Amino acid sequence: MTWEETIKFIRTQPEYKDLVKFAYFEEDLRLNAERYRKDEEFQETKKLISSVIPLKSSTKLLDIGSGNGITAVAFALEGIQVDAIEPDPSDTIGAGAIRKLKSSYQLSNLQVHEGFAEELTFPNEFFDIVYTRQCMHHAHNLQLFISECYRILKRGGLLITVRDHIVYNKADKAWFLESHPLQKFYGGENAYSEQEYTQAMKDAGFEIKKILKYYDSVINYFPLTITAKESRETENKRFIEELLQKKLGTFTNVKWLKKIAENYVKSKLGPMNDETKIPGRMYSFLAIKK
Repeated sequence: MTWEETIKFIRTQPEYKDLVKFAYFEEDLRLNAERYRKDEEFQETKKLISSVIPLKSSTKLLDIGSGNGITAVAFALEGIQVDAIEPDPSDTIGAGAIRKLKSSYQLSNLQVHEGFAEELTFPNEFFDIVYTRQCMHHAHNLQLFISECYRILKRGGLLITVRDHIVYNKADKAWFLESHPLQKFYGGENAYSEQEYTQAMKDAGFEIKKILKYYDSVINYFPLTITAKESRETENKRFIEELLQKKLGTFTNVKWLKKIAENYVKSKLGPMNDETKIPGRMYSFLAIKK
């Protein structure tokens, strides 16, 4: 399946109802945009950006991997100058959808482009902010992706990447891809380690200002409202239970065998012992062009 075909398909499947809603994949594009703009994630994102660079009418922001346009529209409605770039041309989940929203909201301060982050055509030192949401982990060439962000940013400009998947080793990545609900449909998921992200930023010339780990900000864990250690432990236990069920099947009812398998999983997947480090958890990064 293509990405567009995947989204159209899961919209018809009851078991994906919550995913469609909370990922802003519903067919009503304007509904998605309105919900996202009001949600905690975007409100916190605005605060984070404004703590570094004021959002003024002259501020230029590039939204990389803009998807169906919810982020680009949200920023444009703040009154700043926004360029959105998205490789998928479709009206469902790509550049066509962004153009529909631009027309619906009559946004003259939003420009829509089709293309990849590794092949940007913008001039050097053109933007004040480069923003990307759930996109950087899809990069075919992470170093080139980030180097292009550096090139088009002004001196003192901000790179903010939000909700990117983190893994800790090859085994983690395999588990993450196996458990991702959409990977089996379109096969386009990916993840890097924290070190790979940060090293690519440093090599490009960025100064990393902040790393937000999963539980550090609602930006990462929204729409979950996890506030207590008990909730985190419950989520971790459920994750391990699902992995054991896949491997043992009906043998999970055999207590001693289940215990051995559980200890084995924890020993092999060290990060699984820490509920903040389950493979695939989302991190966000802020970096400045020096």
